[in-house]
Amino acid sequence: MSGEYIPAVDIDSPPPGETLNETGEVVTPRQAAGVILLRGGADALEILLVKRTPKARFMGGVWVFPGGAVDATEAENDAPHRVAAVRELREEAGIAVEDPAALALFSRWITPEEVSIRFDTRFFLAPAPPGQDPAIDGDEVVDHGWFSPQAALDAHQREEILLVFPTIKDLEKMTPHASADALLEATRSGVVAPTLPKVITGEGRARVVLPGEPGYDD
Repeated sequence: MSGEYIPAVDIDSPPPGETLNETGEVVTPRQAAGVILLRGGADALEILLVKRTPKARFMGGVWVFPGGAVDATEAENDAPHRVAAVRELREEAGIAVEDPAALALFSRWITPEEVSIRFDTRFFLAPAPPGQDPAIDGDEVVDHGWFSPQAALDAHQREEILLVFPTIKDLEKMTPHASADALLEATRSGVVAPTLPKVITGEGRARVVLPGEPGYDD
């Protein structure tokens, strides 16, 4: 990807455990949340990615932002998502963020209706707390790394790490920002709308298309 905007992505080899839904019934997405941990302050921008164990039935071996399912979804705001995001960051990366309310909502991705396992995931930005270093559990998460957004995209392009569509798009969205502080400032002043991609199949292939792109409303 190398930071270049890709209007439609082939998914001939979908992430482990992700299959197209052939039942004709749309699966209700499960609520989820994740944290995009930042370091660099005013001088640089690096983000933390963790590698899911290859043994996992779903998304095994994929490099992701720490995150997981939300326990409660009845609240009218995103408070349960913030609590879940902080919990998962602590469990998967050993990083403790004290105030969930201080997280900055960066993106919200809803798995396409054409996919059998679906999530409605909010991703939040958080600066890395001073004096804390990632400590993975070695079970659910087997590796971690700090990357600039462009370096992560380049590593994916070289097939050194495996990324999925929402992560790629979020990294591309970060590349114009020179520092963690600049990204946080821009995010806090913006509005985040949910993104629901669509999977288009035909001629023996499948493509992920974003709203507004050719084929999305067909």
